[in-house]
Amino acid sequence: MDTYRSAVATADAVKAGDLSPVDLVDAMLARIDERNDRTNAYITVIEEDAREAAREAERAVEAGEADGPLHGVPLALKDLYAHKAGVRSTFGAKPFADHVADADAVITERLEAAGAIVLGKTNTPEFGHKPRTDNELVGATGTPFAPDRIAGGSSGGSAAALADGLATIATGSDVGGSLRVPASCCHVASVKPTFGLIPNARRPDAFSSHTPTGVVGPMARRIADLAVMLEVLVGPDDRDPFSVPAPDADYRGALDRPTADLSVAYSPDLDAFTVEGAVRDAVGDAVTALDDAGATVDRVAVDLPDKETLNEAFTLQATAKFAALAEQIDDEYGVDLHDHADDVSDSLLATIALGRGHDAVKFNKRNVVRTAAYDAIEAAIGDRDALVCPTLAVPPFPLDEDDPDEIAGEPASGLLTDWSLPWVFNVTGHPVVCVPAGRTDDGLPVGLQIVGNRYSEADLLAVAAALERKNPWGPAYAELQ
Repeated sequence: MDTYRSAVATADAVKAGDLSPVDLVDAMLARIDERNDRTNAYITVIEEDAREAAREAERAVEAGEADGPLHGVPLALKDLYAHKAGVRSTFGAKPFADHVADADAVITERLEAAGAIVLGKTNTPEFGHKPRTDNELVGATGTPFAPDRIAGGSSGGSAAALADGLATIATGSDVGGSLRVPASCCHVASVKPTFGLIPNARRPDAFSSHTPTGVVGPMARRIADLAVMLEVLVGPDDRDPFSVPAPDADYRGALDRPTADLSVAYSPDLDAFTVEGAVRDAVGDAVTALDDAGATVDRVAVDLPDKETLNEAFTLQATAKFAALAEQIDDEYGVDLHDHADDVSDSLLATIALGRGHDAVKFNKRNVVRTAAYDAIEAAIGDRDALVCPTLAVPPFPLDEDDPDEIAGEPASGLLTDWSLPWVFNVTGHPVVCVPAGRTDDGLPVGLQIVGNRYSEADLLAVAAALERKNPWGPAYAELQ
């Protein structure tokens, strides 16, 4: 059984009666059982629930009632905000090892209503607080292309599951790159949508995701699958005060736009980052392929604020977010994370401690820096469809090493903000599609970001589809089968 079949092909075959969802789910569960120890992608697998959902999907086909665009498609949910009622929901945190969700998240409701079958919950660092997936609960997740190297984070479990054929589609979330860092490390694709486009009805603080912009979004191996997932997920929900009406956009239709009609700005480093040569070459080759296919490609300057100042703005607001989250966890669950110091990562406690020291006036003044960064990205995009740049400055590095303190021979801080470019777009709020750009000479994945104006997801998917046509990344999965 092919566990790498696309979501579109899977749903079509299931609804036509050519593929049994029961057989597919059995095959996927068998592969998880065989290979999950290799990457540690899943925290929880719900075998019996998944099999019952598959039987129900098969009965619907037999009754002529299967009409969802994802009917019978196996789905992995990130074990953070994508709750499923009655299923363990740990937030990647050992103190919540036995916590069970009492309601479905909006993203879960919509994907299941479209016919998707949940296989389980995927690994994440505690509360998604860092760009590499490891925790005290189940340990680290590695990229399937080199399991001793990071899968990225905080949606690393979802990305690894996709790349290793352990799910067909998956969910992630993103406050500082958590949909895009793992997509880059695992050679898959993701969408960081415009803020409010996909509802995220968080409680008890429904207003917490605006600074820096935090979103939930889809992950997949194929751009067409991302387009279908977006169509399913967008649109308002009264439980999310920031959710907006679905735009008049044809996501699947956008994939057929001729490459010659597309125009992109290109920056190899956002004029702010040091990027390893192997990454720069892979991204440059992908952009050249797009140019050769007929797209208009313009190399541009990006006039961001001073990186140290921009870094300070992001770090201040992100750490304040996690400090507030720690207070909410104590209030809601009676769990003071500092009383569980042996059960959570030191990095989580350090993040919370840093956030608790911030001044509210200083916090809000950093929005002036965010505005300047937003204006710089808008100017770089101009009247084009998108801005293209690397996702990471380095390929996936070993699980047992600290974050890089040197990049391309230049000293680095050993912090996310030096080796990962995605956080800039959480500061500005721009939507981003991340796709594979290629791989290094030793086979490590390299990702590419496609950045656009608000609500321009259809344009971003059009550029992504053009890259997929010219520079297909699907064949790389063959070595994992």
